[in-house]
Amino acid sequence: MIRLKKYKTSFQLSLIISFFSIGFFILLQLFYNQIPLKEIKFDFILLLFFLLFFSCFIFLQFRLEHFFFKKIQEIYKDISPTDFPSNSMLKDENMESFSQRLRSFALNRKIELDFLKDQESYRREFLGNVSHELKTPLFTIQGYVLTLLDGALKDKKLLEKYLKRTSKGVDRLIYIVKDLDLITKIESGTQTIESKPFNIIETIENVFELLEMEASKNTIKLVFDRAYPKPILVFADEERIQQVITNLVINSLKYGVSKGTTEISLEPLYDKKLLVRITDNGEGIDKEHMPRLFERFYRVDKTR
Repeated sequence: MIRLKKYKTSFQLSLIISFFSIGFFILLQLFYNQIPLKEIKFDFILLLFFLLFFSCFIFLQFRLEHFFFKKIQEIYKDISPTDFPSNSMLKDENMESFSQRLRSFALNRKIELDFLKDQESYRREFLGNVSHELKTPLFTIQGYVLTLLDGALKDKKLLEKYLKRTSKGVDRLIYIVKDLDLITKIESGTQTIESKPFNIIETIENVFELLEMEASKNTIKLVFDRAYPKPILVFADEERIQQVITNLVINSLKYGVSKGTTEISLEPLYDKKLLVRITDNGEGIDKEHMPRLFERFYRVDKTR
């Protein structure tokens, strides 16, 4: 049977039963049989006490071990039916090792549950990201195509201009598709983000062209803070940088003031770093919301 390292329970129960039984026996002799206290043989009482104690201890220990053994079998079958140990293994296992096995099992299940929760959260966020990224180029392409179909096809200059804007929107869709493939590769460890030198002025101009129609609908101007006649080369992942700038400008157009301005400035910093600042005429964000500013999909809604 399972070897209990401590016999505290059996020992205590045996003592209680023995003291209670011997006390009852002495009281029975004194009051029922009318035997004087001096005539009671205490050596016999002591011997009887030890015999009763050891008998109770052996019986209780056997029953408790048998009880634990059955319960452990039931627990094993419930929590790990495919990895159920043999009876001989259970008999040789003490309570400490069994407790360690249970703690290990509980820890593994907790890790699995946390992983599943993280995967579910990641799936929701991933779908939200994809939906958010697809809306802008799709609506941009749709807007230019509908404008051309409404009569702008006859104007060759406007036709060429809108076709170029549509082409940039298609390029953005291609970038998003590449992003999906990139995420898979990064998670599998087969690819990392690629950095290379590029002119960030051209990247920002591409964002302005992509969002020109949406900006005109909101009567918001997309401008630089000043003229940048010379290229500004940075070493980074151009697609990721363009994605970040696009998201920030879109937010500026959504929450900016009508007939306002969204301005981008570039400021060289120490240690060969470049600060890209995007400002607008919007109402801003209250200080109470600042700690949650970078939470995914968090919205500052005054109606809440």
